[in-house]
Amino acid sequence: MDSALFADRAVSSDARVYVAGHQGLVGSAVWRAFQGRGFANLIGRSHSELELTDRHAVFDFFANEKPDVVVLAAAKVGGIMANSTFPVDFISQNLQVQVNVLDAALEHGVERLLFLGSTCIYPKFAEQPIREDALLTGLLEPTNDAYAIAKIAGILQVQAVRRQYGLPWISAMPTNLYGPGDNFSPTTSHVLPALIRRYEEARLSNTKSVVNWGTGTPMREFLHVDDMAAACLHLLDTYDGPQQVNVGSGKDLPIKDIATMVAEAVGYVGATEWDTSKPDGTPRKLIDVSTLLGSGWEPTIDLREGLTSTVDWFRQNEHAIRE
Repeated sequence: MDSALFADRAVSSDARVYVAGHQGLVGSAVWRAFQGRGFANLIGRSHSELELTDRHAVFDFFANEKPDVVVLAAAKVGGIMANSTFPVDFISQNLQVQVNVLDAALEHGVERLLFLGSTCIYPKFAEQPIREDALLTGLLEPTNDAYAIAKIAGILQVQAVRRQYGLPWISAMPTNLYGPGDNFSPTTSHVLPALIRRYEEARLSNTKSVVNWGTGTPMREFLHVDDMAAACLHLLDTYDGPQQVNVGSGKDLPIKDIATMVAEAVGYVGATEWDTSKPDGTPRKLIDVSTLLGSGWEPTIDLREGLTSTVDWFRQNEHAIRE
C-alpha cells in the first residue's frame, strides 16, 4: 500500500462524531477513545432509540443530527455457532444497516467515514499472514460466509463512494477483538469471551473438566478492543485510501494455548477436553499489519494483561451480560 496515502489529516475535536453501535464492544471502545482525545460532540443512539434497519428512521436521524464524522461499528456479530445457525440474519441485517447508514451519510454530506469490518472477509486458505490485497482472491470460510459477504459489500460501497463522489471514506478490518463490553453469551459469543465464561463457570462449580469445540489446533490472533479503537482514530487522522486497512497485533497462537491462558487468568485448575466432532473454522487467520505499523501505530496491550483485565470486567458485570 502506498505510504503517500498516510498524511496529517487530523479530525478536529469540535467535529460532530456519530459512533454507530456505541454501546457494543467495538463502538464503546471507539467512544472511549474519542472522549480521551477531548471530543465533546459525540453522538450515539441505542438500538431502542434508533433501529438502523429502518431506512426512514436512519435518514431522519442524519437530517436532524448532521454529523461531520461517522464510525460505522454497528453490526450483527457472533461466533461459529451463531453464524452457522442463522446465516440469513447475518447477511440480511448487516446489509440493511450498512446500506442505510452509508446512503444516509452520503445524502447528508458526511465528510469522513470509517467502516469497520472483520478479517473473515478474506479467503479461507489465503496465504499467511493475510495481506489486504488478498480480498476476493478465493473462497470464504463456509461457517461465516454470509457475514463476510455483507462486510465485503460494505468495503465495496465505501470504495464506490470514493470513486463516484471523491469523499475520503475509509475501511478498516480488525482481527479478533476482546475486552470490556464483550458478548459473553454461551450461544452467540466469539471464542475468547466464550472461553472466559466457560472456565469461570467451571471454576465456580468445581467442575473437573471443560469441553471446548474442535481440535484446538487452529491459530488465532487477538487484539484488545482499546488498541483497536486507538488504531481507528489514527486512521481517521492519517489515512485516505480506497483499500481496507488490516488492524491487528501481527501475532497468533493455537486455540489450545489461548484456552490455557484463559484458564490461568480465571484460576481454573481442572482438565481441558476437546470435542473434535465440532467444527474448527478457518485453520489460520493471521493478518499482515505492516501497512498500519508502517504508518506509526502499534498495539500497547499485552494479551495476558488484556485477558486479566477482561476477566475482572466480566466478574464485575456478570449480572448484566447478555444470555
